[in-house]
Amino acid sequence: MRETQSPYADRFQTGYAPQFPVPHVRGSLGARFMAYLLDILFIFGFTALLTLVITVIGALTFGLGWTLFAILPASGILYSAITVGGRGQSTWGMRMMGLRVVAPESGARVDYLTAAIHALLFYVAVASAFLLWMLDVGIGLVRADRRLGHDLLLGLAVVRAG
Repeated sequence: MRETQSPYADRFQTGYAPQFPVPHVRGSLGARFMAYLLDILFIFGFTALLTLVITVIGALTFGLGWTLFAILPASGILYSAITVGGRGQSTWGMRMMGLRVVAPESGARVDYLTAAIHALLFYVAVASAFLLWMLDVGIGLVRADRRLGHDLLLGLAVVRAG
């Protein structure tokens, strides 16, 4: 008896395990940029929600809880740590653009601390007088796998989730 396989079986992969080693998977800087623009909106909403929660906690604790307002400048880093370090391996913007963050050698999930440091390095590059951010993006433009400078520093890769 002859077994036949679907001609489409090789095109699709199951789960989040990459079909090829990650260095051979080409990332997309355009999708990353669009994901970042979407994430700015989500971070704004997350910050507004944190502000509301801290205001209520402060009122209930007669002003003592208002010291938590000190964490608001780090809301983008918290957002990235929670989402990239979580089960989805990506921020909500990345999910909408079909991207996820992995360790290149194994395709393994990123832990919360590494996700937070990844976001911190990105925001430091963006905030540093434009030159460091252009260097970060320039590295991604010349590499075939489109990994940016802060991806290389932490040994991470942003790949298509497909």
